[in-house]
Amino acid sequence: MSNILGWREWVSLPELGINKIKAKVDTGARTSALHAFDVRLEERDGKKIVRFKIHPKQRDVETVVECEAPLHDERKVRDSGGHSEMRYVIQSTITIGGVAHKAEITLTNRDSMGFRMLLGRTTMRGHYLVDSGQSYLMKKKKLKSD
Repeated sequence: MSNILGWREWVSLPELGINKIKAKVDTGARTSALHAFDVRLEERDGKKIVRFKIHPKQRDVETVVECEAPLHDERKVRDSGGHSEMRYVIQSTITIGGVAHKAEITLTNRDSMGFRMLLGRTTMRGHYLVDSGQSYLMKKKKLKSD
């Protein structure tokens, strides 16, 4: 395994129309989390779809991206403060330094948090090691898929 992440990295979520979002690498979090607001669950052709909006840039509430994805699951998630909440879970391709793979992502309002996205350990497992003293180590990698 030669892919080493810093404690923060630029990622993209191409299936959601998010070309670039800064993510905090969080080995303490099991599942990745994405900032979402105005979250709505809809049914289309007998399938559940989650529609939501995000502010992809830190400290910018003007830029809005509207997204939708099939509902993968609903889970009770405990945040770093010990509070539990039910969250919608989607699956999406995450591209980190040109390496693309599917990941589960929970949707939650992260407006008050420094990062719009957290990369959890299940997203990283088997793909990356983390060097917590570095940042943006993956920005120069070429595109690969697993």
